[in-house]
Amino acid sequence: MQNRQQPNELGKKSAKASLLTISVALIFASILLVSYQFVSLRNAIIEDVTVQSRIIAENTVAAVMFNDEKAGDEILGSLRASPAVCSAVIFNAHGKLLAEYLHHGQHMDNPDAELLQQGYVIDTHHLTVAQNVMADGEVVGTVSVRVDLDQMYERLLTSALITLSIVIASLGFAYLLVTRMRRVVSETEAHLTYLAHVDSVTGLPNRHAFNEHLAYALPKIKRFGGSIELLLLDLDNFKVVNDTLGHNNGDQLLKAVADRLTTTLRDTDVIARIGGDEFAVILESRYPKARGARVATKIVSALSAPYIVGQHEIYVTGSVGIASYPADGVDLPTLTRNADTAMYQAKARGKNTFAEFEQAMDHNAQKRLLLENNLRRALERDGLSLHYQPKLNLKDGNVTGFEALLRWTDPELGVISPAEFIPVAEECGLIVQIGHWVLNTACRDMAALRELGLGRVKVAVNLSVRQTRSERLLSDILALLQEWHVLPEQLGLEITESVLMENIESNVSLLNQLRAHGIRLSIDDFGTGYSSMAYLKRFHIDELKIDRAFVKDIPGDGEDEAIVTAILALAHSLGLSVVAEGVETAEQQAFLHSAGCEQIQGYHFARPMPVQDIPAFLASLSSREVLPA
Repeated sequence: MQNRQQPNELGKKSAKASLLTISVALIFASILLVSYQFVSLRNAIIEDVTVQSRIIAENTVAAVMFNDEKAGDEILGSLRASPAVCSAVIFNAHGKLLAEYLHHGQHMDNPDAELLQQGYVIDTHHLTVAQNVMADGEVVGTVSVRVDLDQMYERLLTSALITLSIVIASLGFAYLLVTRMRRVVSETEAHLTYLAHVDSVTGLPNRHAFNEHLAYALPKIKRFGGSIELLLLDLDNFKVVNDTLGHNNGDQLLKAVADRLTTTLRDTDVIARIGGDEFAVILESRYPKARGARVATKIVSALSAPYIVGQHEIYVTGSVGIASYPADGVDLPTLTRNADTAMYQAKARGKNTFAEFEQAMDHNAQKRLLLENNLRRALERDGLSLHYQPKLNLKDGNVTGFEALLRWTDPELGVISPAEFIPVAEECGLIVQIGHWVLNTACRDMAALRELGLGRVKVAVNLSVRQTRSERLLSDILALLQEWHVLPEQLGLEITESVLMENIESNVSLLNQLRAHGIRLSIDDFGTGYSSMAYLKRFHIDELKIDRAFVKDIPGDGEDEAIVTAILALAHSLGLSVVAEGVETAEQQAFLHSAGCEQIQGYHFARPMPVQDIPAFLASLSSREVLPA
């Protein structure tokens, strides 16, 4: 992706700017240093020559007063020890030359004003210092000393060359340092870019890279034409693998899935891992959408073959949702959301398949989101309730207990069926909290009925698959029983066949622990799942509940009658009692009674009722006939 190059380019520009800044700073510092040296040398020479001229002036008073040329020459002769002095003269008060020392340069026998006025004059090559000769506070003459500055320039040039050498060496060192730093920074940036764009488990592009690619591709398609098909893939039941075999094996499985996707798709297709067990595929084309369904079919087929992870053979399938740009979304969030909606539709169709986005799905997705949000509020604000449906003993007409059924009436949506909101609670993870609320409410209501003098009323509660996976389930149940002073045998737990068969070893252990504490166990909706007699023996349960699907057409439907009779025979051979659900007619009740079914549950006997109606219902049983005479 093009914009991945930007950090490296910025790094190069930054390194060049840093090197240029260092170079300018060193050159500027060098100029300041040479300038400082020039000023320092010049001031030192001026001070030295001024001192020399003052000493000569102080020793020349007598020679000037007596116009003694010989004495003047001798005094000036002392300057031979200073090779920088090119000439010196002594003038009397009238400006007449008294004595002269000439080392090199020109004579100063015709003095300018600068040679007679105390102070100094400096030009390019010479420094001339004039010093008054004083006697009794009066000027009686002048001493002028001229110094050659070439030696100062030579020293200054030497110093400048040394400084230049240091600057060049420093620039070289700075260049090497900046180059090394740039290399280190580039390597670090490359590594950070890799980490920011590549999934560490599979080596595929991650969500960040996926978003970048789509953000770059969508405007390109919009400008030049064509289409993009986005496929979102979610592995089915991957969490079970992680929970049972551990995260290391889970990571190995994800790598294997990534390898299959890579070998299944073309090199030009973009594959990314965008979440825990979620992958995305971006198909770009110059033509309207055409490949999405074919590619999804290949993916589903490729993933369905078994995986060998460690010592385990694992079967994991995938559900794929397809959305197309621009038909199903004109921006990245919409396109991604619609592909996700289609993927959930594929899961709803039974998993291990794909679905293409349709506008009706968006309506369903919005409704599902509304359900989830309102369900969260209902749980927080005590908007849920339990209704209790009694079970009738066909032998003596007594009520053996009640099943707690969850009900929800939303202020905005009205009455919502459990068949509609329970799957939503399962998907969004609320089912564990709701399950705990149901257990707590059922225990509370059993305690309330006991306080009303109804004795130890028994209540059965349904367990979800997520609850059975929780390590806290047993401890939470025992804590609630203790809190509400409810006996374990009052509580029954109903678990469907599909839940029991999901993780057999773990569920066998859980059921054994629950039963060891005296809690009653039932298999709900029996006959609709896939449990065998061998597993039924391992699950230490108390009763089977015949699903209403086998009850609704009896008597009269020979197949259903045979199934019900077989279930009753199987249960009785294992020492289990049987409850038939969905009994709505007297004929159904009569058939079940004659077939040997112990208990029934259904509208023919009683509808579900709130807990406050239970006392009146139980009281009414004595005044009405519940069994045929």
